[in-house]
Amino acid sequence: MPTLAHILVVDDDPAMRELIGDYLSENDFRVTSASNGAELATALQEHALDLVILDLKLPDEDGAQIARRMRETSSLPIIVVTGRLDEADRVMALELGADDYLTKPFSLRELLARIRTVLRRSSLTAATAMTTGRSADTRAYRFDGWELNTGTRRLVSPSGEAIVLTNGEFSLLTAFLAAPGHILTRDQLLEASRMYDDVFDRSIDVQILRLRRKIEADPSNPRYIKTVRGAGYVFFDQVEKIRSVSI
Repeated sequence: MPTLAHILVVDDDPAMRELIGDYLSENDFRVTSASNGAELATALQEHALDLVILDLKLPDEDGAQIARRMRETSSLPIIVVTGRLDEADRVMALELGADDYLTKPFSLRELLARIRTVLRRSSLTAATAMTTGRSADTRAYRFDGWELNTGTRRLVSPSGEAIVLTNGEFSLLTAFLAAPGHILTRDQLLEASRMYDDVFDRSIDVQILRLRRKIEADPSNPRYIKTVRGAGYVFFDQVEKIRSVSI
């Protein structure tokens, strides 16, 4: 089950936030809303976002300054929304590093089309970065509908249920997701978990068994974490890495 793309809508108008949020939710997106710069900063810390819709006119801070700071630290896609028709404003939005812009009033169908276009372009850029060896700090991992937020240490199932992980389970799952398809020995997994006192060489297998019980439909016949006899373990699924972003 694919994980829904997560969109952050930043607008000080509650009616506009609700209108956009409801429409995007109906079209298979996860949506979080923010009304000002402070709420935007909190959302960036708490969620693994795929795209930000940013109104340039916010009550506490100029949206242009926010967009500029975001672009200095991240390639997170930004669609700027402005209520002004001046060409200079549109040029400024693109010079800030925005991936696209819309002028109010706009149709929701046009917004949806632009979001999908920007997300497709972003996915191609990310794929190119992986093949060329470029990397960035990882904010979250996604696989088969699951999402592990490394900042909040929150694991969410495809159904939206929050799964509680111990320190050791979180550390092991992070190690697997950082190296999908690669065999990790018990020594490597132990090293990845050394910061926690509850993980020892003799308990790696026990920790993995417990982790399987939390993410596998059938722990006795695992789909994700497979045993490689005489070698170690391997995470057997495609993993999407979500980059860190701050303002």
